[in-house]
Amino acid sequence: MKAIGYVRVSTGRQAREGVSLDVQEERIRAWAKANGATAVSIFRDEGKSGRRVSNRPGLAAALDALKPGDSLIAYSLSRLVRSTVHAGRMLERLRKAQVSLVLLTENIDTRGAMGEFVFTIIAALAQLDSAIISERVSDAFATTRSRGRKGPGSAPFGYFVRGGKLVPKAKEHRALRDMVKRRQSGESLRKIARHLEAAGIRRKDGGKKWNAQSVKQAVLGEERRRPC
Repeated sequence: MKAIGYVRVSTGRQAREGVSLDVQEERIRAWAKANGATAVSIFRDEGKSGRRVSNRPGLAAALDALKPGDSLIAYSLSRLVRSTVHAGRMLERLRKAQVSLVLLTENIDTRGAMGEFVFTIIAALAQLDSAIISERVSDAFATTRSRGRKGPGSAPFGYFVRGGKLVPKAKEHRALRDMVKRRQSGESLRKIARHLEAAGIRRKDGGKKWNAQSVKQAVLGEERRRPC
């Protein structure tokens, strides 16, 4: 068995005051030695948010390095993914690739029966979370239609509704993707809000003023809609 380790910290402060990359790596190497791994490779992401899987080159490299029979080792689930939806997708991807997952903090190892049980629970929670999000969107559309309203209230920022489905709205969607990119690079919500105002980007309701909460709502909504 080859052990592929993945370590991540999102900020410099976390690296200094939290569980540093070196501490995570030390724990992974200790596990690999204790479990007879034939080789150990460590991949790192420093200063990267856990909200988006696709924004982390270290994780992408770790996944590419995995072969059937290998184990992906992480200090904790939060170092790997930050949502149950992404957790379910990640675990299913590893299962199809015949790769086991080891989470040291949670004491999860999918090579065993208990690990498979935990996998099933996490996957079920991911499915439930996804269904709840879809249900809330559907309820919001239904409420809007029942009140005879159309337009801004019927779709989130960056989209419009066509045939009951969300369709990207060109100018808004470009601004939305830029917001997500800036947030993932560590830019503050307030700074993004000021950028939107300076660029003349209006909110979904037509307002010119943005605040941290409105930016956060738009960014989180888009991250949930995007695939892992």
